[in-house]
Amino acid sequence: MDKKIAHYLALENNRQNECLELIASENFTSKAVRELCGSILTNKYSEGYPGKRYYGGCQHIDEIEKLAINELCKLFNCKFANVQPHSGSSANMIAYRAIMNKGDKLLSLSLEEGGHLTHGSPVNFSAKDYTIVHYGLGKDGRIDYEMLEKIAHKEKPQVILAGFSAYPYQIDFARIGKIAKDVGALFMVDMAHIAGLIAAGVHPSPFPHADIVTSTTHKTLRGPRGGIILTNNENIIKKVNFALFPGLQGGPLENIIGGKAQCFIEANTPEFRKYIENVVLNTKVCADEFRKLGAFSSETETHLFLLNTKKSYGLTGKVAEAKLEEINITVNKNMLPNDDERPNTTCGIRLGFAALTTRGLDEEEARKIASIIHHYLKGDLIKEKALSKVKEITDNLKRVELI
Repeated sequence: MDKKIAHYLALENNRQNECLELIASENFTSKAVRELCGSILTNKYSEGYPGKRYYGGCQHIDEIEKLAINELCKLFNCKFANVQPHSGSSANMIAYRAIMNKGDKLLSLSLEEGGHLTHGSPVNFSAKDYTIVHYGLGKDGRIDYEMLEKIAHKEKPQVILAGFSAYPYQIDFARIGKIAKDVGALFMVDMAHIAGLIAAGVHPSPFPHADIVTSTTHKTLRGPRGGIILTNNENIIKKVNFALFPGLQGGPLENIIGGKAQCFIEANTPEFRKYIENVVLNTKVCADEFRKLGAFSSETETHLFLLNTKKSYGLTGKVAEAKLEEINITVNKNMLPNDDERPNTTCGIRLGFAALTTRGLDEEEARKIASIIHHYLKGDLIKEKALSKVKEITDNLKRVELI
């Protein structure tokens, strides 16, 4: 390995071990997943699908990809899957291409209220290729299902989309699925953030209500960075497969698919289910502690919650993110419902506990984290003392391995 690369790799290893990682979309993979991602599988070109490749020498690659598909379908109790998408965003692009024509109408939750860029943000391909209409949240910060139904009947979208990047509550897939059927729309779910929760049975499954489901594999599912697409509809999977290759991607990343297969196997274990239960518990405990301390935090039923730093401490999310990085706490600024700041500034931050729970964090430490953040942002905890408190926690956690 080049010395400069090794140097920065070592620095990043130190950062991951010394910081409290609270970005909800990040996690730490197993060593087995990392080994597969860095394995000789990266050497093989394999355009196409198992048994139908455009290159020779794919007999073993085919078996690994078929294993990944079978394990994924078993994990989420569905019939068909494609494990080749390079990311969650590309999985959404492929899914849209498979089930919509350009200009078709997509009904989704806006980015400002907890959606994702690919759910119709004006700066994203989704808004450029499709007609976007949004449903919203009620005053309690939860999906307004009655309003969603009214909008769906009025707008008659081709697709209704559920599944979000900053929504801390469970989703009623059955209710949205019925609305979609009533208006003749397909129901698509982007479960990127909650895939691990669904796999562990602590969040309702989108199946059998959804027509098509997309996800990443690197958040709560604790796998390598990549995307997946699932369905119970044979016609839809044929369209998905064609939209992906030759439509939007070339050769799949078989090293990453190997890592995905390992992650699906790991997620179908009692140990993983216990881990996810702890993630949800730690998240709730931390959010509850913030409210006890007088901060304006959302409640939570998942792996994440939202903290209004502007209302709590007079700080924008951007400033709060930078201040917390000073004391080795990593978060991300995030738009809140009815946010009056710009997307690159925001009124708050998003906090998640999937990564720290992987490192062995417990309830008591989750409460301590709330206290450290609260008092540091409030200004009554000095930097040196805050750093010391953070170190006390990180010293008790499992270390992230360099390789």
